[in-house]
Amino acid sequence: MSIRQSTRAFIGVALLLFTAGWAANHFASALVLIRDQQGVSSLMVNAAFGIYALGMLPCLLLGGVFSDRFGPRPIVLAGGVISALGNLLMLFNHDGAWLLVGRFVVGIGVGLVVSAGTAWAGRLRGGGGVTLAGIILTLGFAIGPIVASLIGAATPNLPLIFAVSVVLSVIAVVMGMLLGDAPRIPIEGESASTPRQTRSLNKALAVSLPMAIWVFSCITTAVIILAARSASHLDSPILLPAISAALAFGAGLLMQYLARTFSWGRLSGTVGALAATLGYGLAAYGGEDLTVLIFIIAALLLGTAYGLCLREGLLGINTYTPMKQHGTAIGIYYVFTYFGFAFPFIFDLVTPHVGARAPLIVIALLALCSAVVRAVQIRRGYLV
Repeated sequence: MSIRQSTRAFIGVALLLFTAGWAANHFASALVLIRDQQGVSSLMVNAAFGIYALGMLPCLLLGGVFSDRFGPRPIVLAGGVISALGNLLMLFNHDGAWLLVGRFVVGIGVGLVVSAGTAWAGRLRGGGGVTLAGIILTLGFAIGPIVASLIGAATPNLPLIFAVSVVLSVIAVVMGMLLGDAPRIPIEGESASTPRQTRSLNKALAVSLPMAIWVFSCITTAVIILAARSASHLDSPILLPAISAALAFGAGLLMQYLARTFSWGRLSGTVGALAATLGYGLAAYGGEDLTVLIFIIAALLLGTAYGLCLREGLLGINTYTPMKQHGTAIGIYYVFTYFGFAFPFIFDLVTPHVGARAPLIVIALLALCSAVVRAVQIRRGYLV
């Protein structure tokens, strides 16, 4: 296989993953303008933020399954087109019903891109490609809301925010078509000499799913919940999603980079879950009106959890999944990560009944349980 051909193909995958992350998450900043300009209720806006997951969850799984059967490239390209169409709908229509439809369509497209795109990256570059795919996706998740916030602060132009995402998605699809594909390479660690019993879908999921739930739950908590609870302390609330995204995703990117550069071991999964425990615990301590200091520290802790848990989950999938089920396993893993997008909606529903602190305390305890599970797996030699 030509290195140049593989590099060209990987650039196409990277563009599609980056713009998928942008298409999914720029809405975190757009929703502030939607509330202010359109008079849409907070519950409806958070429902639109969360319904994206309903479109995404089945397509994450389908994208992985179809990737194993038909190859990842056509699935990823189709997902890029669909996510662009979803944002195109919201470009022209900003009321509640159209927001729900547009976000649902975006979820379908992004779901296909994320699972099949990660499998495609792994096919091109093995385990390094899988983890690099997570970093690229994180960049899209981070930069999308930051740019959308800056646009909103400079000019309250909702159509422009959605237009930027549509244009980027179209460019990525065109580049993905032009840059082509490359032949498959073996997944790291799988060879004729590797004992068959060391790879199974069940083991891959047992290793990865305890990490999965702390990926996007931590990000949505930082960007949506903590930002809203800190709004009274800043003069420009429109910038809060950008600030929280920069803190959380910045910490996540740094942790992924350091873990990839210095080959951190499996203990980093335990550290990630513990960071989630501390982040949620600190947010619970702050209550309904977070100070700026608590907001910053909690966002950094939750971002650290995001980065380490995403990396460890993807490495677990890549290490223990049989070659023919690689895309399927990635799809299942991402389904569990995206349950976190329902957190803001759930918090809005339960907070009036149980208060601002109780849900965060419960989540902190669950994160602690995940840290214990990973520590036990390491101690008993399960991660061999």
